Amino acid sequence: MAFPIVHANKIRTLSLDAFKEMDYYAVNNYHLPVELMMESAGMQLARLTASIAKPGSMVLVGVGPGNNGGGGLVAARRLEAWGYTVHIQTPIQSTHDLIKDQLSRTISYGVERTLEEDYDVILDCLFGFSQHLPLPDEVSELIQTMNEIEAEKISLDIPTGISEEGESIRFKAHKVLTIAAPKTILLNHIDEYDLYVADVGIPVEVYLRNKIDYAALGFYRDQIIQLV
Repeated sequence: MAFPIVHANKIRTLSLDAFKEMDYYAVNNYHLPVELMMESAGMQLARLTASIAKPGSMVLVGVGPGNNGGGGLVAARRLEAWGYTVHIQTPIQSTHDLIKDQLSRTISYGVERTLEEDYDVILDCLFGFSQHLPLPDEVSELIQTMNEIEAEKISLDIPTGISEEGESIRFKAHKVLTIAAPKTILLNHIDEYDLYVADVGIPVEVYLRNKIDYAALGFYRDQIIQLV
């Protein structure tokens, strides 16, 4: 499946701080539940995965303890329901009730907490735009393992290991599906991966408030676009 292409010079990109403010504004002023946005992000990640891998393919999802991990659990559940064989790894146990509920729901669909040697697709949903370095040892070890497996690799929002604090060992993504708006930091590595932006239901007014050309972004036509 091909997604519409939008040139990066036509869209304003945001620093991580600017995106955090945009996200906070949308959630608080439009009463967008975090769970609803998580469901949207996970569904879009599942759609992107399904565009490159047939049902029955083996998928591994690295799941973090926060909202990015919750999006990964939604994607895992969706893909399992579509006929994929999905495994998850949770190197850090979440203390958040919402993530615990997503985990329980995902496992009830038949997703297994196991790790094998071969996968067709690996999803990095460990940390998103709020990640801090250095990464926990358990996460670094999982990233190293995932990097060594020959598979198509996709990161949700921002590849784990990339932050404005610098870089450590990082997930070697072939594709990145960033959420809601393009982040400036992702353009630093755009020659290394295909960069996509996914709609998660944030109103057009929020984009205009942040000087992002919503018409150029085109979410009213397609929910996922590719940024080049």
